[in-house]
Amino acid sequence: MSTILVSALLGAFIITVALSPFLIRNMRRLQFGQQIREDGPAQHSVKAGTPTMGGLVFIPAAILISIILLGFSPALYAVLLVTLGCGLIGFLDDFGKISRGRSLGLKARSKLGAEVVLTALLILALSRFGLYSTDILVPFVNFKIDLGFFHPLFIFLVISGTSNSVNLTDGLDGLAAGTAVAGLAAFTAIAWQAGLPEIAVFCAALAGACLGFLVYNRYPARLFMGDAGSLALGGAFAATAVATGTELILILVGGVFVLEALSVIIQVAGFKLTGRRVLLMSPLHHHFELKGWSEWKVVLVFWGAAVIFALLGVLAYGR
Repeated sequence: MSTILVSALLGAFIITVALSPFLIRNMRRLQFGQQIREDGPAQHSVKAGTPTMGGLVFIPAAILISIILLGFSPALYAVLLVTLGCGLIGFLDDFGKISRGRSLGLKARSKLGAEVVLTALLILALSRFGLYSTDILVPFVNFKIDLGFFHPLFIFLVISGTSNSVNLTDGLDGLAAGTAVAGLAAFTAIAWQAGLPEIAVFCAALAGACLGFLVYNRYPARLFMGDAGSLALGGAFAATAVATGTELILILVGGVFVLEALSVIIQVAGFKLTGRRVLLMSPLHHHFELKGWSEWKVVLVFWGAAVIFALLGVLAYGR
């Protein structure tokens, strides 16, 4: 177990570290730089123009290493389908932002429509290979619930919610990538215990690729992952959870992502109901920035929380 997982992690790490400078140079040559949201923290304005779309390096690196080590399998096919599909949505979103010179890309309804299609394709792929189940595991109690006809809707919510939550977390240098490493380590263990070694290897490879990406994405970042990376990561988490029947455990493993998404929901709902903002700014990481925390301190604290959530997720599955 340990040898192949370490090989996957190191292989993807090396490829990502080696190829990222090439992407950075070409993003600069093409003037494909990050568009900063106008209502974000003022200190982020200096990040405008930083090369983006880092997902174009670390996602393929993880996929390549996974296929080299274990070949192409039905379970891996299903997970990659959603990962690449969400990555494509993110790429189109990034390209739209860059070409229009603004921080908004694809319209929300276009993203939701694409996520509906990905949900259907995932169900078809899992069903074709005899891997589809409408059961979901309840954390800590070793008990399963059959969602029956409601399961497809549930899968859609998992894919849409997870991909967008990771995307919301990608607001500080290294935050989303480092948080993802902790979650992917947890799902490496879960997938292996579930008897899906190909998915475990992919999670390990993706964790290694994220670590390689952090070489260039840590503060001060020289490369951003863009929606092509964050949405793909969210898709990978969602598809892995569906394939292993651990959608509820994903809430624990991705606890930081969940809190980031909830902070936005609470902020919007609170403002509409009371006319006042609950937080200084959402997502949650910006709130702490405006409270005077340095960007690096926020990232380190969130990484620590991600490790704790990941451990809780593994414990929840192991009981």
